[in-house]
Formats: sequence, structure tokens, C-alpha cells
Amino acid sequence: MFSSLRRSVRRAVAARPDEAKAAQPLRGTLAMLLSAAGGRGIGRGYGALSRAGFMDNPIAYRAVRLLSETGAAVPVLAYEGARELTDHPALDLLARPNGRMTGPDFLETLYGHLLLSGNAYLEPLWLGGRLMELHLLRPDRVSVVAGPDGWPQAFDYRAAGGLRVIPAEGEPLPLLHMRLFHPLDDDQGYAPLAAAAQALALHNASARWNKGLLDNSARPSGALVYQPKEGGNLSPDQYDRLKQELEQGYAGPLQAGRPLLLEGGLDWKAMSLTPRDMDFAEARNGAARDIALSLGVPPMLLGIPGDNTYANYQEANRAFYRLTVLPMIRRTLASLSQFFSDAYGETLNLEPDLDQVEGLSSERDALWTRIGNASFLSDDEKREAVGYQPREYEDNTEV
Repeated sequence: MFSSLRRSVRRAVAARPDEAKAAQPLRGTLAMLLSAAGGRGIGRGYGALSRAGFMDNPIAYRAVRLLSETGAAVPVLAYEGARELTDHPALDLLARPNGRMTGPDFLETLYGHLLLSGNAYLEPLWLGGRLMELHLLRPDRVSVVAGPDGWPQAFDYRAAGGLRVIPAEGEPLPLLHMRLFHPLDDDQGYAPLAAAAQALALHNASARWNKGLLDNSARPSGALVYQPKEGGNLSPDQYDRLKQELEQGYAGPLQAGRPLLLEGGLDWKAMSLTPRDMDFAEARNGAARDIALSLGVPPMLLGIPGDNTYANYQEANRAFYRLTVLPMIRRTLASLSQFFSDAYGETLNLEPDLDQVEGLSSERDALWTRIGNASFLSDDEKREAVGYQPREYEDNTEV
């Protein structure tokens, strides 16, 4: 990707032995981007991905927010068998899990933990055997303690300078651990954003490179070549003085276009290293697409150019819901369904309310039309096909 840039730098520096030392300031500027693109990435822990990804990278920030907010905005329905429950303590808790968070805040944070850590830790608050509140623990503060058999026996939670040990099992359940698939770890999940660590490093390095270009008149300007009549090189003191004068008098946007005063033996050689020559824009957009791909967000939804996978925005939005948002919601609600079933001693099934998802409205309209025209189905069969309970359950509820 950056082979053209490397070749240009080698030609510019190796063309004349006398230029090698004079071109060091330019080489130092390019080394930052080359080293980042050459394989030095960021960490894959929760803290590193949060700082270098969510907090410092606009593509990762928007993708994580888009996915977590979209998932949190989908309403949740509760079922006991085929009967929908309109009033249940589990729904009340999901609407207001604790005194500091609303339902969307809670679910957005939970999904964010899964995307940035691969793990989410839910601690229930029990009072007199009753489930009163739900709290989320920050993943980087929780560590798994394995027992003699290799299975988790406790969780260490560190916060405010203290340590609290939470048993892994018990009645009622002390902590619910939700995690994504990790091929090399039996106890911890793997964060989707961690798969794009190299792309994050490259994209962040390109942002720093752009800032460096702006600070230095927005172009890699050239090289000073020492050409004395009798041969020889600059002395160390002369080289350091020349470097200092260039940095103080000619670098930065306020110094752009200022004439360069050259002493005897010095010659200015312009260098044509532009972002187009080194495919800079394509490298940046390619890294952005890799970040979006790791999170399952179509690049079109993030405004990344050059992606023609989907025919239009509506198709990309529908694919985003079907392939990314709904699988994330359903796997999370499956864990919560089991947790609430054990807590309340009943079989409870939580499902997303697809009728309230605007991105899937065209699919629902087509389904309703097909079912409505199916004359061979009874009214109850039609209701069940579109996700509604038979009328007999509604009649029993009214009685």
C-alpha cells in the first residue's frame, strides 16, 4: 500500500550521498506513518480499544454508537410460551434497571461493553430474595478467577482502590457474564473492534500525518542539499544550527510561503511527495472500511466512499439490521431470558419487537400483504404468522 512512498523516499535520499544527512528532517516525519502502517498496532484490551478506537477514531466511534444505540432503541417483548406478557417485573427492570440509568442507557452500555471488550458483566441487586436492580460492571475492572477444575469460580472486581470477590455461581445468581466467541480463551470474549486493531492504528496515524502536513505548510516540501565547491559535508554544529533555523523560521501554517535564505553551498531540491503519489486517501478509506467491517456496519452508512456493495442506502440499512443488529439483540436477550426465568421461577422469553423497527418496515409490509391474502389460513393462524398471539389468549386476559 505504501510501496510507492517507500520507493520515492529511497530515491530522494539515495540519489546523492551528500543529501542523506540534509534530508533527515523529512525522513523523520515520514517514519511515523510508515512504522504504524508496517505492523505496529494498538493493544486489544478494553482500555486500549476505548482510547484509540472509540475516543480517538471517528469511524470507530460512530460505528460503535450506531450499533449500540440502534440495538438499544428496539423495543423488547416478553412471552410466556405463546402468550405475550404486557405487564411483568422483568419488563419494568429493563425499562428502569437502576436509579441512575434508563432502559436505553442500560442496553446501550451493555452493547458497548460487548463491542469494545467482548464481555459484559451484569450484577443484580437482590433484597429479601427479590430482584430489585440491575447494574453493569466495567469489563476492565473484572477478572475471572479459575477454580481447580479450570472453570470460573469467582470474579474479582476492582474499583475505587478496593477489591470485591463475586462468586461465579449461587442462588440467586450473583453475576451474569455475557461474552462473545473467543477461539483461544475459555472464559473471556473477543471484542469485534480488536480484529481491526491494525486498521485503527493506520487510520489514527493518517490523521496525525494530515495534522503534520498542515503544520508544515500542508506538503512535504523538499530537501536542502550541501554542494560546496571543494567537496565535504556540513559539520555537526552547522547541521544542528540549520535544522533549528528551519524548524523555528519556516515550519507551521503561519510561515507558509516565506522565502528561504540559503548560505553558500546550499541548494533547495523540491520533492514531489504528495498524498496522491502514495495513495494516501485510498489507504485511509481502506482502513476505515476495515474498521466498519469488523463491527458489521455497512461503510455506506458511515459515509465512507468507494463502497458499492449495496444498491442504495435503504438496502444497506436493512442488511445492517438483519446481519448485525438483530443477531446481537437476540443473543443478548437469550441470556437475559434465562436469567429472568431463573430469577422469577418461570419460563420467560424476551424477543425484539420487529414491528417497531423502521428499517424493516418494507419487509413487514410485504409479510402482512402475503399473509392477508392467504385465504387458506384462519385468523388465528394469520395472527401467529405475523407474531401476534391468538385471540383466545386476549380473551382470557380480559376475563
